[in-house]
Amino acid sequence: METSQSATDIRALNEKIEKESAFIDLLMMEVNKSIIGQKQMLERLLIALLGNGHILLEGVPGLAKTLAIKSLAEAIDAKYSRVQFTPDLLPSDVMGTQIYNIQKNEFAIKQGPVFANFVLADEINRAPAKVQSALLEAMQERQVTIGETSFKLPDPFLVLATQNPVEQEGTYPLPEAQSDRFMLKTVITYPKMEEEQLIMRQNLSGGAQPIQKVVSLETIQKARTMVREVYMDEKIERYILDIIFATRKPEDYRLPSLKPLIEFGASPRGSIALANAAKVYAFIKRRGYVIPEDVRAVVLDVLRHRIGITYEAEAENVSSEDLISQIVDQIEVP
Repeated sequence: METSQSATDIRALNEKIEKESAFIDLLMMEVNKSIIGQKQMLERLLIALLGNGHILLEGVPGLAKTLAIKSLAEAIDAKYSRVQFTPDLLPSDVMGTQIYNIQKNEFAIKQGPVFANFVLADEINRAPAKVQSALLEAMQERQVTIGETSFKLPDPFLVLATQNPVEQEGTYPLPEAQSDRFMLKTVITYPKMEEEQLIMRQNLSGGAQPIQKVVSLETIQKARTMVREVYMDEKIERYILDIIFATRKPEDYRLPSLKPLIEFGASPRGSIALANAAKVYAFIKRRGYVIPEDVRAVVLDVLRHRIGITYEAEAENVSSEDLISQIVDQIEVP
């Protein structure tokens, strides 16, 4: 932004992005026909979609996690599938399998529900590790191997996983290395009283209006390309790296009291995801450049599942969110 030339470029980029991001209001309006409140959850779903990432939603049952994902998929002209994770689920139930055809005397491949643009992995922490790892491999590689044949997954491909808090019985918590594959982990809270009153009324009066397809897949693809063009100043890059490095070596950032509370800090995947999410957030706010507030808006969702806390932190009732908040308050804003 030093020269007038770059200021002109930023202005032009800003106008372009304001025009290209107009569909977001339309999409939000459509989804809000069935979802009341939960603005943050819907924004986070959009960040994952436009940032080419995956999202993990955590909350107690009945908070419209599944409904929000289904509504978003319905508003976009995309293929949607839902897998209810259960303790007896097998990887082939998700990925697909080879079926023997007696007439033709050969094996045919039957693709599983993972072959969709939006895959809702409902209650991902209820399935055993082998199913979780099969899905997480598909998320990372964007392809699935059945027998000896590899198949590319559709584009866009977005896994939206829900999990109930781990305190509940009969769950298999996701290992850290696997939850790191999720760009965001969003914790859903209860609605406000006025919102819940509207939810109650809407359900008792016969439910919401049907959701129309208002956005095409081409628009989403184009928006993803535009997100990469959002300008990020070097000062913002340094700000992101300071936050990430403070999770690894808090003592270097005048936070020695956090050292015994952090078992491990965020990986390089964390810095990539934070930069990416900040760019998408700027795009959703219809801006062509990233400001520190964009980073602060998404930092909890990007990092809460990437920081390991020690037994000492658990004993003191300190969560990873508390640690992130302390770090963000300490790091100098550019």
